[in-house]
Amino acid sequence: MRSYDATATSTAPPAVVWRLLVDARTWPVWSTVDSLDTERSSGLDPDGRDPVGAVRAFRTGRTVTGERLTGLDEERQLTYEDAFNPAIRDYRAVVDLTPAADGGTVIHWHGTYSARWGTGWLMERVMRGVMQRMADGLAAHAAAQSSDAETP
Repeated sequence: MRSYDATATSTAPPAVVWRLLVDARTWPVWSTVDSLDTERSSGLDPDGRDPVGAVRAFRTGRTVTGERLTGLDEERQLTYEDAFNPAIRDYRAVVDLTPAADGGTVIHWHGTYSARWGTGWLMERVMRGVMQRMADGLAAHAAAQSSDAETP
């Protein structure tokens, strides 16, 4: 098994970060994915509160990967696993949100996976970079959303 570990801090409170994280429709705005493939997704909530069991299919370039939500602890933790992924298997990820002392949120995105034979070294490098950009994008977009809400 291989793993990655990414951490980012947002000035936004956990509630703002959580709303973005749980709503798959926002991911193309702040993450490394290009689009949400609604035809290959299932169980998405029209109000943006995707439930446990929902499969969220994301397109990046020509590749579509599916992730099944396996756990939701409101404003604290989101867990998911691969439903379909051509590059990796046995993928499990956890996104922990911890309130920061200044009112912001520490985002800790970590996971484990198995890579296809011969691609482990490459996938390790790719996953580390991609998942750090995911955490950084979530932190920055949540901060922008939070400051927009505070502006009169």
